[in-house]
Amino acid sequence: MGQSVSQGARQMSEAFRTVLFLSLSGGLQDAYTYLGRGSVFANAQTGNIVFMGQSFFTGDWARFLHYLVPVLAFALGVAAAELIRVFCKENRRLHWRQLVLLVEIVLLFGVGFLPEAWNLAANALVSFACAMQVQAFRKVHGYPFASTMCIGNLRSGMDSLVTGLRLHDGSALRKSGHYFAVILLFALGAGVGAQCMAPFGLHTIWISCALLCISLCLMFRKETTRPGETN
Repeated sequence: MGQSVSQGARQMSEAFRTVLFLSLSGGLQDAYTYLGRGSVFANAQTGNIVFMGQSFFTGDWARFLHYLVPVLAFALGVAAAELIRVFCKENRRLHWRQLVLLVEIVLLFGVGFLPEAWNLAANALVSFACAMQVQAFRKVHGYPFASTMCIGNLRSGMDSLVTGLRLHDGSALRKSGHYFAVILLFALGAGVGAQCMAPFGLHTIWISCALLCISLCLMFRKETTRPGETN
């Protein structure tokens, strides 16, 4: 029974149904921290590093710390997910990716209780949770992707689109479609997050928890592995 759940989790972690809710959640997280937690990017840390560099040269150390903390938290989140993979990979009852999602849901749920005065801690927790998701979920139907940022997906999508059109390759065109769908879902999640900030305020992050719970439930369903997919 445990082995069946574990195998199903490995297969469903790459299924588009699972990725759908992960990408929606990723977009919502970025909108949440940027609009509600002091203009910080929880997912794509490039923007935070740009602001860090700017504040360093202006000597604004409070602002420098404001962006440094989520960057460091993101790095630690990647390390945490990797440690979970290493030490929990042989768990027969719960796949390590399911454990990552559980930890992410708990952390984000806690963020919803933090007041605005605790924005630094909130941004650190969201960045940490996001990094765990990035590290754990890196493929959709066997294709490398990111559920919480768009630049790599956009590059891969356009690369596959050009290849598909040039060579009349249907599989490459389908691959590009997957990437563009993920980008669209991320944007949709960001839009939903932005719209929900007014009525729900800092509790908006709980919507992300709900989306991740759906992904977690889907991972308990077994799906036939597609050719070329790996665990």
